[in-house]
Amino acid sequence: MIDETIHLQNSPTQILSIAQNPFFELLHVHLHDQANLSDFTMCLSPLRPLGTSPKYYSIWGRLGGGMLVLESFSVTGNPTLVLASNSPRRRQLLALAGWTFSVSAADVDESVFENESPADYVLRLAETKARAVAGKAHAEQIVLAADTTVVDGADILGKPKDAKEAATMLTRLRGYAHQVYTGIALLRLSDGLLLKDLCVTDVPMRDYSDEEIQAYIQTGDPLDKAGAYGIQHPQFRPVAEMNGCYASVMGLPVCHVIRLMRKMDIQPDTDFFLTCETLLEYECPVSNAILNGAM
Repeated sequence: MIDETIHLQNSPTQILSIAQNPFFELLHVHLHDQANLSDFTMCLSPLRPLGTSPKYYSIWGRLGGGMLVLESFSVTGNPTLVLASNSPRRRQLLALAGWTFSVSAADVDESVFENESPADYVLRLAETKARAVAGKAHAEQIVLAADTTVVDGADILGKPKDAKEAATMLTRLRGYAHQVYTGIALLRLSDGLLLKDLCVTDVPMRDYSDEEIQAYIQTGDPLDKAGAYGIQHPQFRPVAEMNGCYASVMGLPVCHVIRLMRKMDIQPDTDFFLTCETLLEYECPVSNAILNGAM
């Protein structure tokens, strides 16, 4: 039985952490006073330990017009997949594929090498994170790592050091298009097989005001994000429109992950595409091309 307080994140596509228990006999959810529970619907999606029948479940639903995801993971055994990231956004996105996974954060130096290209930078960091976590994983596990950065012209924009730098980055990006690079690495420990992939997405920003920048900075959201923004923030919503991979801008291009996993003979839950588009409220125009190897 689950009896756990759940905290909503400040996001229209929300993830909520619940007790690590596969049995959903009872769920006590404590929400903010302003939450509209009358508009809450819930459904269960199976989380399949790789190569087995469904045994665990994710809960996702709609609350007051926004989507949320509840995750559950087994407290026993070692899931085949290890996510080398503590990012709630990456956990949220990976859960959509229907795989059970554990989380082991990688602490690595994210400094950019001299004359290093954005593609080389994110792919190097993804591999570095995967190998850092590999030492703590089991021989039968597969480690997934990712790194995302914002690129404006020839400049790599990492996480801002403080509110002042966040304001400088947001002012620089507004009204123009930039690119988001996400590198992913998949490391199978049993034989050392390493697969890597890269997603590059054009991101046109709207012409938001100085007042909007300051209000957004006050939320604290920009300080842990490359380029000082989160595409999914419900109030700021900095992006004008999207024609590429929305999930990659959030931190994990799931179609690219699926493409690599298939090379290891591992398939996603068949409900992934509908669940992903419903959760993100975004009809992806590039998913088929990515999965077919055209992008």
